[in-house]
Amino acid sequence: MKLTTRELSPKLWPAVESLFGPKGACGGCWCMSWRIAKGEKWEAVKGETARDRFRALVQSGAAHGVLAFDGAEPVGWCAFDRRPDFAKLDRAPSFACDDAAEVWSIPCFFIQSGRRGQGVATALLAAALAALRKRGARIVEGYPAKPSKTGAPIPGAFAWTGTQSLFEKAGFTLAGDAKRAKLRMRRRLP
Repeated sequence: MKLTTRELSPKLWPAVESLFGPKGACGGCWCMSWRIAKGEKWEAVKGETARDRFRALVQSGAAHGVLAFDGAEPVGWCAFDRRPDFAKLDRAPSFACDDAAEVWSIPCFFIQSGRRGQGVATALLAAALAALRKRGARIVEGYPAKPSKTGAPIPGAFAWTGTQSLFEKAGFTLAGDAKRAKLRMRRRLP
């Protein structure tokens, strides 16, 4: 696989659509799950509504992320943005922090089935961190899935927020209480 990454831009919307497919990546998400407003019901947003909202964010330059390509084929996605842009993060007690306005978040990944376990997420995370450095980000957080108690690999459907080992290898350390329901990891950028 000849892997390259490109930062999201409006002209890459067709690649996003191709990668996410008709179902919108995972369960009609279209990278909108973390962005829904308080009081909105996910069942009413997922699918076509989520696609339309995400396309509008991409076209206006308000959504940020990185796409991975094998040649011309899109094979992976990683979202990043200022933490307040992912409104749902502040509604999860496990993710609470006092400096949310200063934090950039990397809340999700989507890797094409059949391409997982081949370094795509690692390349996406590295590219996202490089893009965040260019923007002057100083604090970056990720919210990986908790490792299984047995040490067995996490199924792809449950690893959409990344894995703890992925973030650890990129220099992130645990920022929240490991005993909480969800993990919050943090890295300071120079």
